Amino acid sequence: MRNTDVQVPSKAYWKRVREICDKHNVMLIIDDIPNGMGRSGEWFTYQAFDIEPDILCIGKGFGGGVVPIAAMVTKDKYNTAAQVSLGHYTHEKSPIGCAAALATMQTIEQENLLQKVREDSEFVRNELERMKQAYPVIGDVRGIGLLWGVELVTNHITKERAFDEAEAVLYQCLNDGLSFKVSQGNVAQLSPPLIISREELTTALNIFENAIAKVCKDFNYV
Repeated sequence: MRNTDVQVPSKAYWKRVREICDKHNVMLIIDDIPNGMGRSGEWFTYQAFDIEPDILCIGKGFGGGVVPIAAMVTKDKYNTAAQVSLGHYTHEKSPIGCAAALATMQTIEQENLLQKVREDSEFVRNELERMKQAYPVIGDVRGIGLLWGVELVTNHITKERAFDEAEAVLYQCLNDGLSFKVSQGNVAQLSPPLIISREELTTALNIFENAIAKVCKDFNYV
């Protein structure tokens, strides 16, 4: 699953990938560094697609998005070099990083954030789909959990990218107090913190919609 412009393959796609890897004795390695630790509504994104990787890489959110820490997790059968020194670094095994990771996992569990993310996901999906129907500059809405992409286009048939419009939306939102990034020049990537309140989420979406509406008017979409 690509984080930048939010490409979310189907369960059928991932099932087939797993089958191909098994058939040809190829390891399936999933980079869950940007999306793991609850963003999909599951601890790890592979769980949302009903598959199991051979190797899983996690980071970023592992330390609460504040303290650097990363990990590589493998199936037991690949844990064959534990007795071999693979290289050691001055600042590895950070006790602060480990404390942050433990605190992050405890918070996700104690505050039931996975369920919250799933509920927030439905709210965001409904709001963005409503905007898509109302504003012709929105060509596609896609996402999972609290990771969403809003693709802006000048033409729904050719899918020509609305570069100028996306930039205008970005800066209008920044002016109004909402920060996000634009990927591929025309995809607004919305990835709020997992602890965001429904009130804050509603405010953010209102700012985004107001910017979309203004851009549609300024660029003569309506």
